[in-house]
Amino acid sequence: MATDNMDAFFTPNSVAIVGASRNTKKIGHVVLRNFVTEFKGEIYPVNPNAQSILGMKCYPGVRDIPHEVDQVVICVHADYVPEIMRQCAEKHVKAVIIISGGFGEVGRHDLEEEVKKIAEDAGIRIIGPNCVGCFDAYSHVDSVFLPAYRLGRPPKGNISLISQSGALGGAMLDWAKMSNYGFSKFVSYGNALDVDEADLIEYLGKDRKTKLICVYLEGVKEGRKFLEVAREVTKKKPIIAIKGGVTEAGGRAVGSHTGSLAGSAKVYEAAFKQADIIQAKDLQEMLDFARTMINSMIPKGPRVQVITNGGGLGVLSTDAIEKDGLELAKMDEETVKKLKEKFPKYVVVANPIDLTGDADTQRYSDAIDAALNDDNVDIILIDILFQVPTLTSDIVEVISEKYNLQKKPILVCCLGGEYTVAHKKAMEQYKIPTFSYPESAVKAIKCLFEQSENLKD
Repeated sequence: MATDNMDAFFTPNSVAIVGASRNTKKIGHVVLRNFVTEFKGEIYPVNPNAQSILGMKCYPGVRDIPHEVDQVVICVHADYVPEIMRQCAEKHVKAVIIISGGFGEVGRHDLEEEVKKIAEDAGIRIIGPNCVGCFDAYSHVDSVFLPAYRLGRPPKGNISLISQSGALGGAMLDWAKMSNYGFSKFVSYGNALDVDEADLIEYLGKDRKTKLICVYLEGVKEGRKFLEVAREVTKKKPIIAIKGGVTEAGGRAVGSHTGSLAGSAKVYEAAFKQADIIQAKDLQEMLDFARTMINSMIPKGPRVQVITNGGGLGVLSTDAIEKDGLELAKMDEETVKKLKEKFPKYVVVANPIDLTGDADTQRYSDAIDAALNDDNVDIILIDILFQVPTLTSDIVEVISEKYNLQKKPILVCCLGGEYTVAHKKAMEQYKIPTFSYPESAVKAIKCLFEQSENLKD
């Protein structure tokens, strides 16, 4: 099985950190401190030049640990890794994370092959080399060598992230922490000496705590395997992917980064479509799609009703809906009649519903209720200009109440400065997908609709 021993990366009972250090600036110290902070299993620092670190007994080598070791994290120079792997084989270690660089990405393929042979003979799974490590919000496994005070760890949730680039993946974790979006697992897999993107997708596809998988790829190790695995997983949960190295210059950068072959952007785009993988154009799109899909119900169709208090914002939303191949909803005549009776005559009851610049919370509430109860509407996009004096902050509570009914997907777009941003953050705290620009909101809506189509196949 491709996923044999994979649990040992995320739920080990014991972990040894080779290269553990008293020097706070060294990777081995950061990784050790990460585990000491919250991990409930056994922790074994390994350093032949230290008796104890952070109050724990230190061992000269992996073979000297008098207990079972499930996982080993290696944070020392590449030249020492083969010997450490031999010791891991002696100890029947299940999983090894090689943080160290200096392998295939700098042309040392012979060193990679030596390490791979030792691991294969012993049945050890490897993540890395040249990676940042793993993070599990539930088990508190945390081999990410970037300190928590510099790179926040997100709370428990259901998004998992696989990233070939450690630094980029780490930055996304930091963003998730700042925005309070919950994660299940994060894996930086680097050169993919053993465990590759397909293995990780297969594992996360079976993981009950993962409801959505994000992937940053620079190159795929085995194309056929990747496609077969992804096709199966997308039947159960969405995969959102970014392909790095889509330009000629980007492709050259990929080669020097993880030693991967970038491949044709069009080939990857076609492969993603075959496997029902949702392709994001950039990091912002990936994060927008992920936070929308993890918190929104799946729409029944592509018909979007726009509700706005700013005509121009409504026009831009309408343009974006048309450009992205969605439909403008046409509300039932009876719904339109009732709203016209309720609203002032200058309010435009169409699509968009333009509540105009003197709209208050009640006017928004009535319009949203009408859209929720109209069978001709599948999705609601609420545009808000918070700058108007008639609109009060209780609009956030009202939208939250409607959103929690989970009758239809509701997304919000609000454009503006500090006052607007404060209200945007408040809505995001309620898990309401909120955007600064209508084009971004509509792309997230399209992503939701595409997932609904994938589930019908």
